[in-house]
Amino acid sequence: MTLPPVLPVGTSVVTRLPVAGHPAGAVAVVVRSPPDPDHAYRVRFPDGTEATLSRGGLTVRRHEKNALPDVERDFAPFVQYRCVVGSRAFGLDTSASDTDLRGFYLPPARDHWSLAGVPEQLEFGEEVYWEAGKFVLLALKANPNVLEVLHSPLIQTVTPLAAELLDMREAFLSRLVYQTYNGYVMGQFKRLEADLRQHGEVRWKHAMHLLRLLLSGIAVLERGEVRVHVGEHRDTLLAVKRGDVPWTEVERWRLSLHADFDRAYARTTLPERPDYAQVEAWLLRARRAALDWER
Repeated sequence: MTLPPVLPVGTSVVTRLPVAGHPAGAVAVVVRSPPDPDHAYRVRFPDGTEATLSRGGLTVRRHEKNALPDVERDFAPFVQYRCVVGSRAFGLDTSASDTDLRGFYLPPARDHWSLAGVPEQLEFGEEVYWEAGKFVLLALKANPNVLEVLHSPLIQTVTPLAAELLDMREAFLSRLVYQTYNGYVMGQFKRLEADLRQHGEVRWKHAMHLLRLLLSGIAVLERGEVRVHVGEHRDTLLAVKRGDVPWTEVERWRLSLHADFDRAYARTTLPERPDYAQVEAWLLRARRAALDWER
C-alpha cells in the first residue's frame, strides 16, 4: 500500500524512539499533521499525553503489524522456462519491436511455505515469470497469453522440469478455448467500436492482435495446436496494424472469423475440459523437486 506524503489526522502510529516518557514501540494517534513532509507531527498517546515527532520517528501501525522479516528475495535463479512472445514470436515484428520474455519460476519449498510466501509473478522490465502453480492454472483456463507461452517457437531457457511440462502441452487444450478467446475478442471489439464512435479513433494494433487471436483459436479447435506464428496472414495483419484497412473491412473479417470459429467448435475433437489430473501430477512432482532447494 502506498502512503500519502503527509499522514492525515487520525492515523494510528507507532513510535520508533522513546519520547515523553513512552518507550519505543508505543501506540499513538496523529492529532495534528504538518503542512508538508519536512515538518513534525503532533501525536497523542492513550494516557492523553502528547508529543511532537518527525516522520522518521514514527511508523504507521498497520504497516508495523503486517511487517514480515526477510521479504526481499531474489527468485530469478529459479526461472524454469523462458521464451520470446509478442510480435517477434508472432512473426509480426519490425525493427522497432521490443523483445518480450515470458515463462514461469518454481520457488524453493521453504520460501513457498514461509510466512511471507512468494510472489505470483516476477517482473523485470519486458520480462514476466509466473509462479508455477499460477502458470498452470491460467493455462488450464485457456488463457491465451499463457497458452502462447507454452507454444512459443523461440525458447531461451528450459530446465528438465519445464521440458516435462512442454511434452504434455496438449493436456491444457480443451473446448474452453472457444469461450475464452471468443469472449475476450468480442468484449475488446466492443471497446474499439466505442472508441471509434466517441473519439473517431481506432487502436489498430489492438485490432490486429484480436484478429490474430481469432485465427489462433480456430487453429486450436481444428488442429489441436496453438499456432503462435501468423504465417500467411502476416501482411494482412500488418496492414490492419498500420490502419491501411478500412474499419468496415476489419469488421467484416472479424465476423467471418467468428463464423469459422463456430464451425470449428462444432467439429472439434478436443475434450470439454483439460486434463487436470495430468497437470496436477506434474505440479506435485515439481513441488517435491523443490523441497531441498536452497534459497
